[in-house]
Amino acid sequence: MVTRVVTDDEAAAIEAARIVEMVADAAIADRGRFNFAVSGGKTPWRMLELLSESELNWTRTSLFQVDERIAPTGSMQRNLTHLVLTLPLICQAAIRPMPVGADDLATAASGYEYSLPDRFDLIHLGLGPDGHTASLIPDDPILEVSDRQVAITTGEYQDTRRMSLTYKAINRARQILFLVTGEGKEEALDKLKSGDGSIPAGRIANPNITLVTDIEPGREVG
Repeated sequence: MVTRVVTDDEAAAIEAARIVEMVADAAIADRGRFNFAVSGGKTPWRMLELLSESELNWTRTSLFQVDERIAPTGSMQRNLTHLVLTLPLICQAAIRPMPVGADDLATAASGYEYSLPDRFDLIHLGLGPDGHTASLIPDDPILEVSDRQVAITTGEYQDTRRMSLTYKAINRARQILFLVTGEGKEEALDKLKSGDGSIPAGRIANPNITLVTDIEPGREVG
């Protein structure tokens, strides 16, 4: 894992956007397209704003969702809602939303998996204070799914079930970008960096991980 510690969340967003642009340029040059998956939560919003103002070639970019809450269209719980609010119209054509409005969620997850590239060029991940990443939630059976790249959580987390990429998809990606900012994540971050499998994030087995964080090494856990 390559770790880049920056001064604050703005610097983290700038550095993350720079990495995304760099990977995108290389992917488009090599394969003609950039297949990028972005996680939910607030952390990536500023990064996405910066990317919308950058030189990233959106016409050759497909923006997939790493995870999505099973909630009605337009709900502020939905990660898609925030993607649409964050990105200008010219960028929104790149979005490949997870079909969480389907009546048969298992079939919808299989359909989304069918639409995925063979390998993502880059997957963005966050980190929760409890060590979850994507919607790979502690103690949920989704952690044990090994035969599918997209699955549904069994239980609710923060009042909703989720559709999420699984370890199978994440570990196949060419590169992973962890963007970790904010308070209360110090212990989980230490476990992530040490590969501690007691948290979901620590079970990721991708050899090409870059971590961008504003949490200084050795900061006391409050």
